[in-house]
Amino acid sequence: MNLIHGTTRSTINIPSIKPKFSLTRTTTHPLFSTTSSFQSNLANKILNSKSATEALQLYYSSSNHTDPTKTLKLHSAAIHFLTNARLYLKARCLMKCLIETLNKSCTPNRLCSLLFHALDQVEVATPSSKVFGVLVIALTELGFVDEAYWVVKRTEELPAGHVCNRVLDGFLKRGRLSAMWEVYEHVSCRGMLPDVVTYGVLIDGCCREGDVEKARKLFDEMVERGLSPTVVVYTTLIRGLCCEGRMLEAESVFGGMSKAGVDPDLYTYNALLDGHCKMANVDKALDFYREMMITGVTPNFVTFGILVDMFRKMNRTLAAESCFAQMTKIGEIPNSYVYNCLIDGYCKEGNLSAGISLLSEMETLGIANDVYTYCILINGHCNMGRLKEADDLLKEMNRKGVVANSAVYNSLINGYSKSGNMAKALELCGQMAVNGVEVNIITYSTLIDGYCKVKDMKSAMGLYTEMVIKGLVPDIVAYTALIDGHFKDCNTKTALRIYKEMMEAGLTPNVFTLSCLIDGLCKDGLVNDAIKIFLDNGYCSPNNVLYTSLIHGLCNDGQIFKASKFFADMRSIGLKADVELYAVITQWHFKTKHICDVMMLHADMLKMGLIPNDVVYGVFARGYREIGDYKSAFRCSDDLLRAGVKV
Repeated sequence: MNLIHGTTRSTINIPSIKPKFSLTRTTTHPLFSTTSSFQSNLANKILNSKSATEALQLYYSSSNHTDPTKTLKLHSAAIHFLTNARLYLKARCLMKCLIETLNKSCTPNRLCSLLFHALDQVEVATPSSKVFGVLVIALTELGFVDEAYWVVKRTEELPAGHVCNRVLDGFLKRGRLSAMWEVYEHVSCRGMLPDVVTYGVLIDGCCREGDVEKARKLFDEMVERGLSPTVVVYTTLIRGLCCEGRMLEAESVFGGMSKAGVDPDLYTYNALLDGHCKMANVDKALDFYREMMITGVTPNFVTFGILVDMFRKMNRTLAAESCFAQMTKIGEIPNSYVYNCLIDGYCKEGNLSAGISLLSEMETLGIANDVYTYCILINGHCNMGRLKEADDLLKEMNRKGVVANSAVYNSLINGYSKSGNMAKALELCGQMAVNGVEVNIITYSTLIDGYCKVKDMKSAMGLYTEMVIKGLVPDIVAYTALIDGHFKDCNTKTALRIYKEMMEAGLTPNVFTLSCLIDGLCKDGLVNDAIKIFLDNGYCSPNNVLYTSLIHGLCNDGQIFKASKFFADMRSIGLKADVELYAVITQWHFKTKHICDVMMLHADMLKMGLIPNDVVYGVFARGYREIGDYKSAFRCSDDLLRAGVKV
């Protein structure tokens, strides 16, 4: 009787077993029983097979249409045989198939325990720890990294280095870096010596943690141990250094590659290009681009995406267009990211028609217009005040089935809020809720800012209260809008209360918040309070607006000496005052008859390349007349006439 090919049911009357699982396509002979003794005998036959073909025939014929939890001896025997025969790929495929089947009815922990003990109980003439390595690799490939580590910890003999590396890499890819270091410590304590792959994983982990110094130490340690870094290891370290902006060190490591005889690949060049582009080192980025072309490394869409993005951020749209053209010239098809970068560049320079043309081009070429494409275009139209067109783009998204996200809605809400159309802004907010899009902090902050700008502080405070009730923590934008709104509503007390709440919430005021505070306090005559806030927030790099508000307030309060001191501080840190500020401070120096200071201010203004306007010359002419210096007054009038301004 041929057991492999089976017999008919009429010949042998054995009740059939209802199938629960299926691992293979072959049929099961009814003679094969799942009793423990029969399994043991069959497992021994599999283990003692003369060839892999014989072992697999026995395995497939007996295990098909049977609950694998009841035939684990057979599975384990087959995997042991294949592993000892060095047919690791087949063993791993069999293991993965078994894991996937068991996972339908068992938890990952349970299936891992079942498989480990089943493999451990198989009696073979030459036991091998490699079978557990097969289990570990299969688990990591299916995403069961914790279970793979559980197996590693329970093996008597530590699995091979490449197996441990799979576990390390599994945790790295999932961003679980603390677990990765725990695994490394465990396998190191058990005698594993790191190889090049191990070092590559660890260096990558350090770079992801932002600890480039540790990455460099590991790299040096690897070299000292006589291990030769591969292009992958070099690229990993270079990318880590570039992410930290340490371009000189990255180039030094790049130079070491050629000395070591390691040729950089596309990923190496892309890492350097990305680093230099993010630092706006255009010349360096283009040098590396030319070098990769000379060395025969063909750039891909990532390369061009990096360059287009850099030129877009620098408002160099023509250069971005040139990169785009070069990309198509060498046969590299631009993806949606590259198109989005170029569209964003057009929108930022106000060339909305060019952006829309690229949108049509994407459709013609079959490149999907994603939510980011529409978000860029909608934001561009809103910034230009073309709200109807932006609204039409939202409708187009809905027609095409592109689901709008919070960024799209927030752009439109911001556009309508800036135009003062709060009713439409609220309508869009309602649409968000209906479509299941989260109304987030940015949405609330935008609406609050809009209501503050139309002087509807009651509605603004209502939204602020609603945020707090919903458990959303107001951001610095919301607080700044409320502070500015209350000051402009002549409600200094409430503005200061909001400021206090912001500080108690642990938020740090930015330069815009401070500008609103100082401007509001100065206009309310609380100049000394404004000075205190300015000095207490010295960590915040002040800008022209901040200094101008404070100097204006001090001058109006008659504190010209303090105003001059802050003006000098402003100039010393490289900030450039505008002609209006020169006019204000000059006027007060005339009032206090500080003529030397007036002359110094005039000279400083000319030195800075500022052309005095009619207001400034008017201040000078009037000031000189008031102190009786008519000659200087007439000279100012003549200068004004020469400048083409009628007096």
